[in-house]
Amino acid sequence: MAGRQIYNPDGFKNTENAGNVTGFEFQFKAQYYRGFTLSILRDIKVNIDGEDIPRENISIKVNGEVFTLEEARTVIDSDYRWEFGEYATVYVKKEGGLAPGAHHINALQVIAPSYMPFQLESVCEADFEI
Repeated sequence: MAGRQIYNPDGFKNTENAGNVTGFEFQFKAQYYRGFTLSILRDIKVNIDGEDIPRENISIKVNGEVFTLEEARTVIDSDYRWEFGEYATVYVKKEGGLAPGAHHINALQVIAPSYMPFQLESVCEADFEI
Protein backbone atom coordinates (compact mmCIF):
# COMPACT_ATOMS: atom_id res chain seq x y z
CA MET A 1 0.00 0.00 0.00
CA ALA A 2 1.29 3.46 -0.89
CA GLY A 3 1.76 6.00 1.89
CA ARG A 4 -0.35 9.10 2.11
CA GLN A 5 1.04 12.27 0.57
CA ILE A 6 1.80 14.42 3.63
CA TYR A 7 3.35 17.40 1.83
CA ASN A 8 1.91 19.13 -1.21
CA PRO A 9 4.71 18.68 -3.78
CA ASP A 10 3.66 21.99 -5.39
CA GLY A 11 3.47 23.81 -2.04
CA PHE A 12 7.18 24.51 -1.50
CA LYS A 13 8.20 28.03 -2.49
CA ASN A 14 10.05 31.10 -1.33
CA THR A 15 7.98 34.00 0.00
CA GLU A 16 8.52 37.65 -0.86
CA ASN A 17 7.63 40.96 0.70
CA ALA A 18 8.15 44.17 -1.29
CA GLY A 19 10.43 42.33 -3.72
CA ASN A 20 12.65 40.83 -1.00
CA VAL A 21 12.75 37.09 -0.29
CA THR A 22 11.81 36.88 3.39
CA GLY A 23 11.43 33.14 3.85
CA PHE A 24 9.71 30.10 2.47
CA GLU A 25 6.43 28.27 2.76
CA PHE A 26 5.19 24.73 2.49
CA GLN A 27 1.89 22.92 2.73
CA PHE A 28 1.26 19.76 4.68
CA LYS A 29 -1.65 17.81 6.12
CA ALA A 30 -2.87 17.41 9.67
CA GLN A 31 -1.72 14.06 10.99
CA TYR A 32 -4.57 13.53 13.44
CA TYR A 33 -7.41 11.41 12.09
CA ARG A 34 -10.15 13.69 13.42
CA GLY A 35 -8.72 17.02 12.40
CA PHE A 36 -8.58 19.62 15.17
CA THR A 37 -9.22 23.19 16.23
CA LEU A 38 -6.12 25.34 16.30
CA SER A 39 -6.31 25.74 20.07
CA ILE A 40 -4.88 22.23 20.58
CA LEU A 41 -1.93 22.83 18.24
CA ARG A 42 1.07 23.04 20.56
CA ASP A 43 3.92 23.26 18.10
CA ILE A 44 5.21 22.84 14.59
CA LYS A 45 8.94 22.25 14.65
CA VAL A 46 10.72 22.74 11.35
CA ASN A 47 14.20 21.56 10.39
CA ILE A 48 15.33 22.42 6.88
CA ASP A 49 18.57 20.96 5.55
CA GLY A 50 19.75 20.27 9.11
CA GLU A 51 18.90 23.77 10.43
CA ASP A 52 16.30 24.11 13.20
CA ILE A 53 13.98 27.06 12.64
CA PRO A 54 13.15 29.15 15.74
CA ARG A 55 9.52 28.75 16.83
CA GLU A 56 8.89 32.49 16.63
CA ASN A 57 9.71 32.38 12.89
CA ILE A 58 6.88 29.95 12.11
CA SER A 59 3.23 30.77 11.40
CA ILE A 60 0.33 28.76 9.98
CA LYS A 61 -2.52 29.61 7.63
CA VAL A 62 -5.83 27.79 8.13
CA ASN A 63 -9.17 28.78 6.57
CA GLY A 64 -7.64 31.92 5.07
CA GLU A 65 -6.20 33.31 8.33
CA VAL A 66 -2.55 33.38 9.37
CA PHE A 67 -1.59 32.79 13.01
CA THR A 68 1.71 32.61 14.85
CA LEU A 69 2.03 29.38 16.82
CA GLU A 70 1.30 31.29 20.04
CA GLU A 71 -1.80 32.90 18.52
CA ALA A 72 -3.04 29.51 17.29
CA ARG A 73 -3.23 28.25 20.89
CA THR A 74 -5.70 31.02 21.73
CA VAL A 75 -8.11 30.48 18.80
CA ILE A 76 -11.38 29.22 20.24
CA ASP A 77 -13.46 29.83 17.10
CA SER A 78 -14.37 26.43 15.69
CA ASP A 79 -14.24 27.91 12.17
CA TYR A 80 -10.47 27.56 12.37
CA ARG A 81 -10.04 23.83 12.15
CA TRP A 82 -7.23 21.97 10.46
CA GLU A 83 -9.20 19.08 9.02
CA PHE A 84 -7.70 15.67 8.34
CA GLY A 85 -6.67 15.46 4.69
CA GLU A 86 -6.53 19.24 4.18
CA TYR A 87 -3.32 21.14 3.56
CA ALA A 88 -2.40 24.04 5.83
CA THR A 89 0.25 26.51 4.71
CA VAL A 90 3.21 26.99 7.03
CA TYR A 91 5.25 30.17 6.64
CA VAL A 92 8.86 30.28 7.78
CA LYS A 93 10.79 33.54 8.18
CA LYS A 94 14.29 32.97 6.86
CA GLU A 95 16.17 35.83 5.27
CA GLY A 96 16.88 35.01 1.63
CA GLY A 97 14.56 31.97 1.70
CA LEU A 98 15.88 28.75 0.22
CA ALA A 99 18.43 28.50 -2.56
CA PRO A 100 17.29 26.94 -5.83
CA GLY A 101 17.83 23.19 -5.83
CA ALA A 102 17.23 20.15 -3.62
CA HIS A 103 16.26 20.41 0.06
CA HIS A 104 15.21 18.13 2.92
CA ILE A 105 12.48 19.05 5.41
CA ASN A 106 11.62 17.46 8.72
CA ALA A 107 8.54 18.93 10.39
CA LEU A 108 6.99 17.80 13.64
CA GLN A 109 3.32 18.46 14.46
CA VAL A 110 2.48 18.48 18.18
CA ILE A 111 -1.14 18.55 19.39
CA ALA A 112 -2.74 18.16 22.82
CA PRO A 113 -6.29 16.77 22.65
CA SER A 114 -8.07 17.49 25.94
CA TYR A 115 -9.19 13.89 26.36
CA MET A 116 -5.66 12.46 26.16
CA PRO A 117 -3.20 12.48 29.05
CA PHE A 118 -0.30 13.19 26.68
CA GLN A 119 0.57 15.16 23.56
CA LEU A 120 0.59 13.53 20.13
CA GLU A 121 3.63 14.07 17.92
CA SER A 122 3.86 13.28 14.20
CA VAL A 123 7.10 13.55 12.25
CA CYS A 124 6.86 14.33 8.55
CA GLU A 125 9.93 14.26 6.29
CA ALA A 126 10.39 14.87 2.57
CA ASP A 127 12.85 15.84 -0.10
CA PHE A 128 11.83 18.63 -2.48
CA GLU A 129 13.15 21.22 -4.91
CA ILE A 130 12.73 24.97 -5.16
